[in-house]
Amino acid sequence: MNEKILDVLNKIMDSNDTTVGGGSASALSGAMAAGMIGMVAKLSKKNPVNFTVEQYDEIAQECDRLMEQLREGCIRDTEAYCMIVDAFRMPKGTEEEKAARSAAVQAAAIRAAEVPRDNAYLNARVHELGAMLKGNSNPACLSDLTSALYLCEGGVKDCVLNIQANLGMIKDEKVCAALKENMLELLLKAICY
Repeated sequence: MNEKILDVLNKIMDSNDTTVGGGSASALSGAMAAGMIGMVAKLSKKNPVNFTVEQYDEIAQECDRLMEQLREGCIRDTEAYCMIVDAFRMPKGTEEEKAARSAAVQAAAIRAAEVPRDNAYLNARVHELGAMLKGNSNPACLSDLTSALYLCEGGVKDCVLNIQANLGMIKDEKVCAALKENMLELLLKAICY
């Protein structure tokens, strides 16, 4: 496993570490879900249920790509949080320092909202792929499939919470409006689950 991802995972599980939180965890839950859904698709190829072997292969291959993107998403989320911490640590003694700090906070806040937004859409796509397999996959894998669906559903919802958590710092109304629109779309997807 990539050392950065393992580091993030260890920090998520360390109650004394405050650098990693729900955003990274939601990306990793989506990555786990993608891996499990890909596994279900691969196992279903042996005794196809309503799908062709090629359809199972397509689902598995897309899940493998999404898993990698979400693994990277957990790292990006941690980096975005660190950008906020670094921005708030900048000096603010002079007007120039205040302006630079304010610009850095804005850039970091936007990044810290965009990363979970992107991870939410990836989680939503994982869920779509998993939902396609319901009733169309190896029945022995139903518990794995259901568990994966819960993981990516939670991933979408948690990512939306992370977008919302950063909105209060963003002063650009157009950016806020676009992010709120994304949140609404994602929440509607989650309700449909």
